[in-house]
Amino acid sequence: MAIQPGSANPQGGQAPSGTSELPAVRGRRKRRPGLAALFALIGLGGLAFAGLGVIGQLRPRVFTPGQRAKIEAWEVAKRWRTTEKTQIFPALIRYQLPGGALGSTGSLSLTARRLAIARQATCASVAGAKSMLPLFRRAGCQALLRATYTDETSSFVVTVGVAVLGSDAGTTAVARTLTNRPAAGSGAVARLVVLRPLPVPDSPAAGFGVRQRQLSWVAGSRSYLVVATVGFADGRPHVQVITDSYTYLEMTSLARAVADVVAAPLGAAPPVPRCPQAGTPPCLGRGPRAHAVASGARSAG
Repeated sequence: MAIQPGSANPQGGQAPSGTSELPAVRGRRKRRPGLAALFALIGLGGLAFAGLGVIGQLRPRVFTPGQRAKIEAWEVAKRWRTTEKTQIFPALIRYQLPGGALGSTGSLSLTARRLAIARQATCASVAGAKSMLPLFRRAGCQALLRATYTDETSSFVVTVGVAVLGSDAGTTAVARTLTNRPAAGSGAVARLVVLRPLPVPDSPAAGFGVRQRQLSWVAGSRSYLVVATVGFADGRPHVQVITDSYTYLEMTSLARAVADVVAAPLGAAPPVPRCPQAGTPPCLGRGPRAHAVASGARSAG
């Protein structure tokens, strides 16, 4: 016999009606679009959050003032290693002799000529006096570079030295001790024999030694102490040149010019450090090593 819709099945149960399931199915179908919309909103929120993170990464980062100061100090401190010695000690140095020494209102242009550049030395080995050793030691002196020049008439010789100290504060302390000047960069005649002269065979400086040193000029330049030791080219021993106004003025003019020219590029302000963009080490919160890598700076210590 044929089984009719709604009639009992052979097992005696009522067959489900074709229309009785429709409300439940429709209800389930109505809830599914709501869940999809919720998931879509969550996904859009995640994308927006990620987009904000990407935008933040693309924005230029900035160093704190303390980080900038450290990086600039590293840039200056490494120059004695990275700069060619012929650039630290140029072949010719021009300077002016005040006209007052010549009885004139103008000034005389002169040129100092480089005779030789010495090999890098320890601070202790080329210190001019034993009393300089504790000063250099306290200031963290790492090395000392030297070169010798002669004036245009080969009457005077001068050895200029660059003492690589550990910090700007060390330079200031040594310069104050040597000159009784409050500022390290001002330059002045030193009270001690700071630097051992560099003699150059077969030149006007062949007989230039500690006994021939007449005066020393000291100038500070950031973490560098620049010293110029002057003497006569004829090898005469130390005399009281301060009593001879012309000789004193000519020697101090020569020493000051040579020291200033050597000191200027070593202590010049470096470019303002800038942070890298996204995809490179971050600027903040990574310690000095990451800061140095980010800026291209390396500590010379």
